[in-house]
Amino acid sequence: MKTPLTFYPVYKDYIWGGSRIPARYARTGAPKVCAESWEISAHPDGESIVTHGRYAGQTLAAMTKHFGADLIGTRAADSKHFPLLFKLIDARERLSVQVHPNERNASLVNGDPKTEMWYVLDAQPNAHLYAGLADNTTPHRLRTAVEKGSAEELLVKFDVRAGEAFFIPGGLVHAIGAGCLIYEVQQNSNTTYRLYDWDRVTPTGDRRPLHIEKSLQAIDWQLSPAQPHNVAREVDTTVVACDFFTLRKRELISTTETRMDGTSFHVIFSERGRSTITASGETITLCPGGSCLIPAAAPSYTIEPDGLTSVLITTL
Repeated sequence: MKTPLTFYPVYKDYIWGGSRIPARYARTGAPKVCAESWEISAHPDGESIVTHGRYAGQTLAAMTKHFGADLIGTRAADSKHFPLLFKLIDARERLSVQVHPNERNASLVNGDPKTEMWYVLDAQPNAHLYAGLADNTTPHRLRTAVEKGSAEELLVKFDVRAGEAFFIPGGLVHAIGAGCLIYEVQQNSNTTYRLYDWDRVTPTGDRRPLHIEKSLQAIDWQLSPAQPHNVAREVDTTVVACDFFTLRKRELISTTETRMDGTSFHVIFSERGRSTITASGETITLCPGGSCLIPAAAPSYTIEPDGLTSVLITTL
């Protein structure tokens, strides 16, 4: 297990989704309303399937169980469980106000912990998001605001631009606003508790269920609001580094080689530009919006850009 892997995306047509993912990245198989594209996932709610080569048709979950540390690396807590999930998110409308549990409180709510980060690929004029609670917010104040429909008053709001990144640890209240196109890296979890949904009504006339009690239990009340990290002009920088993953941005104009040490896989996402990636004698082409996984057992890999290329590289 030393050659690059690419996967078929898994699309989600949630009601708040838009159309930029298929339009921007030439995704012919995407639904008309494309809220999310799970680019690389071993989660049962959307499993990635290998597109080519000797492992074509295999799921990432099955390959992780079979190859273990050769695929994901020795740094992983469980060599038989792929630890991360990679998504594209297109918010035509704002998402619900929500929270994910963290390692300390996940057992209290019978959920899986989920820390994530957002990298803003595109933002329409006046696009914004929410990440954190205002000072002196208490469980009682928040519950009352949700019941009165005024929860927005207690959320910390950020105007956003392309090239900004936000770290969203488990336990932080957050919501992606309308007009944001985001690349998300997260723990391999699909546990989300919906605290507030802007009094939204679905096309069938129903309101989506809320999870107020579990949300209040999952909130880490000690967390401060997120702080945007603007890397739009950076050439080579660490965007986010946390206990679960590290994401690095690199702008390339010439071929570069990266040595591997067996401790982690590398997931490469093409933010801008086209490139050729080679590992252990096998070559793939990565177009804008494309992703690939370099197994931890690969000795090295090269990226040959076709002009100025920007990639986001995630490791454990």
